[in-house]
Amino acid sequence: MGKVATGLSMSLDGFIAGPNDGPDQPLGDGGERLFAWYSGGDTEYGLPGTEMVFQVSRQSAEMLRQAHAGMGAFVTGRRTFDLANGWGGSPPLGVPTFVVTHTVPEEWVYEGSPFTFVTGGVESAVEKARAVAGDRDVAVGAASIAQQCLRAGLLDEVHVDLVPVLLGDSVRLFEHLGAGPVELESTRVIEGAGVTHLTFSVVK
Repeated sequence: MGKVATGLSMSLDGFIAGPNDGPDQPLGDGGERLFAWYSGGDTEYGLPGTEMVFQVSRQSAEMLRQAHAGMGAFVTGRRTFDLANGWGGSPPLGVPTFVVTHTVPEEWVYEGSPFTFVTGGVESAVEKARAVAGDRDVAVGAASIAQQCLRAGLLDEVHVDLVPVLLGDSVRLFEHLGAGPVELESTRVIEGAGVTHLTFSVVK
């Protein structure tokens, strides 16, 4: 069975978006700086399942290729889904996507939809995603979903694309983790152009 892993771009002070994020400005004030490294290199990388092509460093391209090749399913939250407007019906990794939600948006429920809406909580969503992914990995997106997975002991790996910027406020990647420390073991550090890729395994 594959890993359950989260991977997000994060500022040095721990935020994954800038202040005042919302439907009209999904990344908030200054949040686009977190993704400047996607155009900061000289190596093309096409994001699976989309027509987007990035210009990243050779090291970042190799890391992204390895990570995305192993993905079999994606779990995210309703707020992220709404901010992205369902990615126009094309989820970013081109894999079956499970959205944790309290209510199902019926307009997105149709034959062939890439989205499955799970009202039974994050554990149910991860279980369904694992069943679909098989031997491949389950990617966990959205800070709140990653936090819930950490609290429930579901997360195997944490990947952070650390960007040298201070955003000051907004959505933190690591908070609301409950009592007690979460032990991590560093397994890889890759220096890219304008970003440092950090990978940790969760010690269980």
